[in-house]
Amino acid sequence: MLNIQLATKYARAIFELAQEEKKLDDYDKDLSKIKADVFSLPEAVKFFQNPLIPHQAKKDLLTKAFNGEVSGDIMNFLMLLVDKNRIGIFNEIYEIFTGLKNQEQGILVADVVMAFPLTKTQETQLTKKLAALTGKKIQIRKHEDKSILGGLIVTIGDKRIDGSAAGRLRALKSTLAVGAANA
Repeated sequence: MLNIQLATKYARAIFELAQEEKKLDDYDKDLSKIKADVFSLPEAVKFFQNPLIPHQAKKDLLTKAFNGEVSGDIMNFLMLLVDKNRIGIFNEIYEIFTGLKNQEQGILVADVVMAFPLTKTQETQLTKKLAALTGKKIQIRKHEDKSILGGLIVTIGDKRIDGSAAGRLRALKSTLAVGAANA
């Protein structure tokens, strides 16, 4: 609970700075790069969460990895997170920042689970269809899961559309079970 409150505080601060400077997309791109290059690696997350590792070692690693690659403001933000012992919650800060940015820009994130990767055409068609259904811009976040056998499961907020082959088989099994019980 405390980590979420802290992450919200820092995410809101960097979001407000990005808004003020009219650089929401630039900051998002930089933060996304940092997440993908470092904070998506479990070993790196453990390194930054370890209180026994000196702040300077963490700063040196971030400087070597991102100096010149991301804006000065984002580098300063990373250094502040290290100084305040908050770099270990970077992923949470990033997720909250992204949510704030999407809300500001009227973007809904659709989590799409599929058994096989979508072609560009399929992804474009799905995006257009979801945008027409919601009346909002759609950003697709793809997840691959072979256990659904085929089709898609789309989740937007608290709404879920299960068009997977596994979901259809479960529905058929349930229908047959109800029919057998009534016979």
